Amino acid sequence: MSRSQWRGSRRPRAKQARGASRVGERFEAVVGPVAHGGHCVVRLDPPEARVVFVRHAIPGERVVLEITEGTDGDRFWRGDAVEVLEPSADRITPPCPYAGPGLCGGCDFQHVALPAQRGLKTAVVREQLSRLAGITWDGEVEAVPGDVDGLHWRSRQRYARLPDGGRAMRKHRSHDLIPVETCLLEGPSSDHTALGRSFEVADEGFWQVHPGAPDVLVTTVLEMLAPQPGERCLDLYAGVGLFSRFLLDAVGESGRVVAIEGDRTASALSARNCPGLVVSAGSVDQVLTTSYDEPFDLVVLDPPREGARRAVVEQVVDRAPRAVAYVACDPAALARDLAIFAELGYRLRELRGFDLFPMTHHIECVALLEPSGVTDRRSR
Repeated sequence: MSRSQWRGSRRPRAKQARGASRVGERFEAVVGPVAHGGHCVVRLDPPEARVVFVRHAIPGERVVLEITEGTDGDRFWRGDAVEVLEPSADRITPPCPYAGPGLCGGCDFQHVALPAQRGLKTAVVREQLSRLAGITWDGEVEAVPGDVDGLHWRSRQRYARLPDGGRAMRKHRSHDLIPVETCLLEGPSSDHTALGRSFEVADEGFWQVHPGAPDVLVTTVLEMLAPQPGERCLDLYAGVGLFSRFLLDAVGESGRVVAIEGDRTASALSARNCPGLVVSAGSVDQVLTTSYDEPFDLVVLDPPREGARRAVVEQVVDRAPRAVAYVACDPAALARDLAIFAELGYRLRELRGFDLFPMTHHIECVALLEPSGVTDRRSR
C-alpha cells in the first residue's frame, strides 16, 4: 500500500508539436459527458470536429472554452470553461479562491455541488467498468465521514515553495506556481488508527489521507471476505499491515496471513504492527513467482494506481482463493484487471465506491471477486 496517491495535478510529458498551436483559441459549445480524469468531453462542430477534454465544466452546460493544450495535428485538445453561458443547476461558486481556470490544479470539481460530484464519479466508474470490462454496475459512490462538506480531509498536505518562502500550488499539468495562503482540503494530521488500533508509519510512508478511509476500507474488506478461523490469507501490496492486522484477528492462531510489500520500510513496520504476520519484502509479482506457492483461502489486493496487472492476477488465481477483495484507487486500472480475472474464471460479485477524495476526480473502490462457479453468498 506504499503507492503514490494524489498530490495535486499531474504534469505533462514534453511532446513534439504536430502543427500550429491552437492554445488560446475560444469556442462556444455544449458540454458532453464526464470523463475519467476530472474533465468533460466536448465535441466541436466542423470545421474543427475535434474532441476537447474540458475542465471546470458540467455536462449539459453551454460554455465558452479556451484551448490550453493542442495543435492542428493532435487527435484531441485540452481546454478550460472560461465562461458559462447556460449553467447547470449543480454549479456552485467554488469555496476556494484558488480554484478555477488558470489557477490551482489540485481540485477538479469545486464548481460542482457535493452530491453532484459523487454523481459524476459514479458515472465514471460505471463507464470504465462497462467499456473496459463489460460489467454493468448500478451502485453509487458513497460519502465517507471525516470531511467537512468535502473540505479539510487531507491529513497530509504538501505545498510548493515560492522564492520568498511563501506557499504555492501548481497549475494543472504545469510547473507554474500559484501563491496560496492555505489549501481548504488540508485537515488535521492523521493519528494512524483504524477501528481503534494504532499503526506505526514512517515519516514519509503511505497512510490513507482521508480520516474516514482506514475504518471504511477495513470494514468493507472484512464484510466482503468474511474471514473464518483457520483460513489462509494473502495481503498483497500490504503497506504497514492495515488489512493484515484485522485478518490475523479473524483467522486466529490456527490461520495464517502472509503480507507482501515492495517498500522495505513499510514491510518491516507491518511485522511490528501485526505480531504473528508472515512478512515478505519485494515486488509482488516476483515474490509470488518464487514463494508461497500453495493454496490460499483469501486474498486482499491493494495495488498502486496502475493496478495489479496480468502477472499478479494470474498468480492470485493460481492460489485458487475462495474470495478476493480488490481495493482500487483508479477505476480504469480496476476495470482492466477485472477483465483479466473474468478471463481466468473469477467474476465480480460486489463493488462499492467511496468518495475519499472530495473536490477531486479520484475515487476509491472495493471489489469482491469469487470463482465463477460459486453461488452468490447473498442468495444462500
